[in-house]
Amino acid sequence: MTIPVFQAVMLPLLRFTVDGAEHNKREAVNALAVEFKLNPSELSERLPSGQQTIFDNRVAWACTFLKKSGLLESTRRGVFSITEIGKQVLSRNPEKIDNKFLEQFPGFVEFRQISRKNKEEEKEILIAPDREQTPEEALEFAHQSIRQSLAQDLLSRILECSPRFFEDLVIELLVAMGYGGSRRDAGERVGQSGDGGIDGIIKEDRLGLDTIYIQAKRWQGSVGAPEIQKFVGALQGQRAHKGVFITTSSFTPKAIEYVSNLPTKVVLIDGQQLANLMMDFDVGVSVAASYAVKRVDSDYFEEE
Repeated sequence: MTIPVFQAVMLPLLRFTVDGAEHNKREAVNALAVEFKLNPSELSERLPSGQQTIFDNRVAWACTFLKKSGLLESTRRGVFSITEIGKQVLSRNPEKIDNKFLEQFPGFVEFRQISRKNKEEEKEILIAPDREQTPEEALEFAHQSIRQSLAQDLLSRILECSPRFFEDLVIELLVAMGYGGSRRDAGERVGQSGDGGIDGIIKEDRLGLDTIYIQAKRWQGSVGAPEIQKFVGALQGQRAHKGVFITTSSFTPKAIEYVSNLPTKVVLIDGQQLANLMMDFDVGVSVAASYAVKRVDSDYFEEE
């Protein structure tokens, strides 16, 4: 069984409330999880942001659509029940309830279609145009798609730059992540002939209580265990205990296994992780647009 799309949740949710009693979202989620025979793994799947489970989100949106259509109503904070209209709908024994079905209710039509005037033309914004996703899912997955595309662009640009630029970029990124304090005193680029496999040095913190040695490889092929072994040898030559090996490509399974058994702490960062960190800490990227998703603050409307 896979997690049902949110429109498939609407009819079972309405049936769940047929007793006319008050229910909260958690009760609905638990009951519908049993009806759809979802296992713990499916129930724990989260949206890309990680802030909410997918099934919780879909039940919440199904509840919102039914409320806007007048089939459910909020009786008090966090609690809802079926309406007379909802009971009438169930008495007709519909095969399914989806967006098309709900278009017969004026409240849903008003909710779904928001008109905006932009100078001489009117633009229409449709809530959840993709019937397989809730609006939050569509937004979050679109954001993930944009990040993936940007990550590819970043790695392509890095491969076009010089090795020295890449080594400086790595130091810049680690400083942005909070290592060493300022760019001026935090990092020291080595990267010279005979450096023994060390491309950079950075303080672990502002006080310089420990030092992290860096190897930066601007590669397209996978980095294998032999390259990691050379780096570890260079660390031992410096009597260093911590190292970061960063590449624009990936690591072989043997390289990853080799690192996991080391007494020395060595962190491997592949191209995808590198691009993600650059985006997260604004290195080599700038904000083109930002969108804030807001919800009603229920506490604000509580009257004493």
